[in-house]
Amino acid sequence: MVTAILIPIICLYFLWLTLKEAKENETKWLQTGSTKEEAIVTGEVQSVFKERQRFYYHRYIFVQELTIRTETGTTKARIITPLMKGASPVNYHAGQVVRIYGSWEKNWFHANRVEIVEKG
Repeated sequence: MVTAILIPIICLYFLWLTLKEAKENETKWLQTGSTKEEAIVTGEVQSVFKERQRFYYHRYIFVQELTIRTETGTTKARIITPLMKGASPVNYHAGQVVRIYGSWEKNWFHANRVEIVEKG
């Protein structure tokens, strides 16, 4: 009699924990691409490295690492985009002039938004 009551309660408790954890991770996943806009980096893209990474179970992020030649030297910028169904991230290539808004974290510049600037 005790097991007929206790087992469903335990199952419901673990279901509730799993759903709560999945909801928390989904909000973290959606916020991976956003950061504070504290600084601006403008320069020409020298090289691009693209990678798809697993974030949480069936959630993925698309990471683009740009090496940018600026007036003061070379900067490495990281653009992180949560991969959603039907979404296609913007692809950058060497030679493009970009203006990146974001913030510094250690030696990387984390981008919040990127604008492609016309040469000239």
